[in-house]
Amino acid sequence: MAQFEELAEIVRQDFERRHQVREKALRLARELTTRSAHAIRAIHRGEVEEAEANMQEARSIVDELKKSVEQDAEIYYSGYTQDAIKEFVEARLTINMIQNKPLALPAELGVECAPYLNGLAESTGELRRRCLDILRQGYSDDAERLLNLMDEIYSLLVTVDYPDAITHGLRRQTDLVRSIVERTRADLTTSLGEQRLQQSLKEFEKRIANHGQE
Repeated sequence: MAQFEELAEIVRQDFERRHQVREKALRLARELTTRSAHAIRAIHRGEVEEAEANMQEARSIVDELKKSVEQDAEIYYSGYTQDAIKEFVEARLTINMIQNKPLALPAELGVECAPYLNGLAESTGELRRRCLDILRQGYSDDAERLLNLMDEIYSLLVTVDYPDAITHGLRRQTDLVRSIVERTRADLTTSLGEQRLQQSLKEFEKRIANHGQE
């Protein structure tokens, strides 16, 4: 009986420790997701300082999260933790691309390639959102620049031909990126056509007005 009691105590202590680690990881993952979302909303509003402040907090959370689970790889690589890190990457890359700054690489962000690539893939949705915001004011070169970035992202993702177990489901994300890029290209083409038509109409009206004054 004493052996079973000893075994029960060993199991209880181990599970209790893991439970506490998991609870902390869940809390940090939620905080990381929230900070990342706030940063993205801020950059879409043009509030660069607010976006960067949230990203600074997010990076601190990433470091704390990794440290808290360094003895428990299964918790670090669980879905909720990796999803939160993916959201962090998405926010960081979105902010950089909107501001026309170089991409931060995985090592700079302290993350692995799988969540990095998934975050990069999801950033195309935010770039599309930015393009549509720009197009509401009329076609611009910045919208075309963002579309070119989306094209480059897709071109990179299609070269990553590894099992989903390694890439964390990147293939499905890549298919979504293709759809986002195609829809955005169609929107930009339509906007450019409308702008050219409006310009042609203005020039025509100007010629008619000048002809009437002769």
